Amino acid sequence: MIHPSRFTSPWWAANPHVQTILAKYLRRARIRTRRERLELPDGDFVDLAWALPRQDESRPLVVLFHGLEGNADSHYARGMMAALQQRGWQAVLMHFRGCSGEPNRHLQAYHSGAIEDPRYVLELLRRRYPERPMAAIGYSLGGNMLVNYLAAQPRNPLCTAVVISAPLQLSACADRINGGFSRFYQRYLLGRLKHNWRERLNRHPRHQWQGNLAAIRSLREFDDRVTAPVHGFTDAEDYYRRCSGLDRLASISTPTLLIHAADDPFMTEAVIPDASHLPPAVTYELSRTGGHVGFMQGPPWRPRYWLEQRVPDWLDGHWPPYQEQA
Repeated sequence: MIHPSRFTSPWWAANPHVQTILAKYLRRARIRTRRERLELPDGDFVDLAWALPRQDESRPLVVLFHGLEGNADSHYARGMMAALQQRGWQAVLMHFRGCSGEPNRHLQAYHSGAIEDPRYVLELLRRRYPERPMAAIGYSLGGNMLVNYLAAQPRNPLCTAVVISAPLQLSACADRINGGFSRFYQRYLLGRLKHNWRERLNRHPRHQWQGNLAAIRSLREFDDRVTAPVHGFTDAEDYYRRCSGLDRLASISTPTLLIHAADDPFMTEAVIPDASHLPPAVTYELSRTGGHVGFMQGPPWRPRYWLEQRVPDWLDGHWPPYQEQA
């Protein structure tokens, strides 16, 4: 079922670009983290960022998955990790390959449908903490990935999950971000992606990639010429079709909250599901405004971040009973 969100934008942040851009620069949350490197079965690695101070191991554990080219320093991650820690829960962010500040070892990195690393991490954490309540939060690309994971793994370690501003229809989102002012975001993301791809090619000189990075002008072109062939897809459209989470929502059985703003400048109405196709486990909250991972309220000199209240409240209603150790 689709529910109208209780979020409303203040007058000064009613514009989606104000919500999307200023949220990054106005958020002042500080959180200390400790890095843990996990070696993966294929010889590569991912880095976890554990929020400090470490909470008692009986307290709930919340795993965050960042967006495209994000990391533990992304404003939305810092803010949410701080909010979770204030509730007495343990927050940890999994960096996708190559996003922790150190290049990954393999040519392959991550994409919207790459669930293997998150699955490995979540199962490892379950083995490490067999009785600990666990949840996951996915932002943007990480949210679409989380939808794919939940659909493919109906039996998983999570009590609940939250998906925020996810591009559930990748093809439509690739077209949307290539038009109008949204090209501003595309230019920034594309610059990051090209830089990291150049570094990967320098570390793998035997890989004869046939292409010209300078000629790539859009995320769709990057996915067509880089993401798709490197990760086993025929082309960008094949990648988008096989990894878009929209049609996989019906397979989710884990209690999951999806949060989306209708004015998200990265997306179109194509990402909004048909309410009749949503399973009982999925709660979809749609707000009229909020931008992309913005959702600011309050005055501009002291903004409040609505997600940092709404998401913990949702999690708090879905934890099983647990007992803090003495």
